[in-house]
Amino acid sequence: MNLITDKPLAFFDIEATGINFRTDRIVELAIVKRLPDGSRETHTFRFNPERPIPAEATAVHGITDQDVKDCPTFSQTAPAIAAILDGCDLAGYNVIHYDIPLLQSEFERVAVPFNVEGRRIVDAQKIFHKREPRDLSAALQFYCNDTHTGAHGALSDVEATMRVLDGQYQRYPDLPTDIDTLSEYCDQRDPSWADRKGRFKWVNGDLIINFGKKQGKSLREIARFEPSFLRWMLNSSFPPDTTAIARNALEGKFPDPPGPTGSTGTAE
Repeated sequence: MNLITDKPLAFFDIEATGINFRTDRIVELAIVKRLPDGSRETHTFRFNPERPIPAEATAVHGITDQDVKDCPTFSQTAPAIAAILDGCDLAGYNVIHYDIPLLQSEFERVAVPFNVEGRRIVDAQKIFHKREPRDLSAALQFYCNDTHTGAHGALSDVEATMRVLDGQYQRYPDLPTDIDTLSEYCDQRDPSWADRKGRFKWVNGDLIINFGKKQGKSLREIARFEPSFLRWMLNSSFPPDTTAIARNALEGKFPDPPGPTGSTGTAE
């Protein structure tokens, strides 16, 4: 590695029960501490999150409740982890938006001091996105070896997009050729989600809140005992399909659980 450091640089990655750093819990943490002399220290931990690991999280990282049932909790290991990271700068992939906030939240919950201020942070994802643009002009150059001279003109952008799609079919022969399969490929949704953004989620036939401080609470219970939360949703910038569910819940209308085909209806 060409990077010159004057203090240990701790590369780390987290696997968790989900992606909400305020409410989810860490189940696995790996740290590779690169010292200024180029040597390394490797540390791996698994934790019992003291809650069930959702099936969709297990599908991503492969860690089940059985795998961690006898592992220590984060609170039991937190002092040792803080000691490993003491005096280190931090590095990883997408650590700025995900891993660091989740790690901070875990330390805060167990009242173990962990201050990010003063630490330098290296995020390989940020470098990737800065050096390899992901806009339409970059796509046209990559797939068609052409320059997008009319960028941000509506018709020019549409025509460029069509050319990019043609180029993608040439580059990826296994890309779906029927519109249904291609649509599913482009717009994969968790089948437990009741709305497109997953703000409401089916769990054992009950529709629950899937974000923020109310995450995990039943929509029926929220509508009955905390309707102000749903009224807040109606006055916020949630998508129309999300606000429709909230509005109907305030009126006592709730969707039916998904059927065998995944379709839903509405019921009083």
